[in-house]
Amino acid sequence: MANLKLTFDDFESNDFELLAIHSNLKDFKLTFLINLKLNVLMAKNDNEISIKSSNGTGKFSRFSYDDFNQDITWELIKNQTNFNSNQNNTGFFSENNITMNLIPELKIADYLLKIDNIDSSFKSEEVIKKISTIQNVSTIYKVDTTNLKSINNLIF
Repeated sequence: MANLKLTFDDFESNDFELLAIHSNLKDFKLTFLINLKLNVLMAKNDNEISIKSSNGTGKFSRFSYDDFNQDITWELIKNQTNFNSNQNNTGFFSENNITMNLIPELKIADYLLKIDNIDSSFKSEEVIKKISTIQNVSTIYKVDTTNLKSINNLIF
């Protein structure tokens, strides 16, 4: 009898698009404007993404929408957070404010738009075109996720 051997790679699925957004807008304002442009209903997700490091834990805000009609999940995630270090201060006036990126390879991106469960008919160019018309969005582009070392930070 033949044995069937499954590997972890058999269960991995990269059926998502990742878009990097450069904008000085606050997360709730950008979410509101993207909702208007794309006709989606992203709302604040109480389950923030937490990343632990030796200096402490960074929490990244995210806004989510599950489109059950098209079976697509939209996630707008802040790519950068600031927090105080859990290490002891060494001086009277010293403050250990740490900046952490969710995807360090994209540290210049302010936000990440993750679109899950897409198929070959999904047109990311149309999404990019619509979001680029938002005032204060300086740049938006598709990210090649094949070479990202910290891609697991986006799996939640």
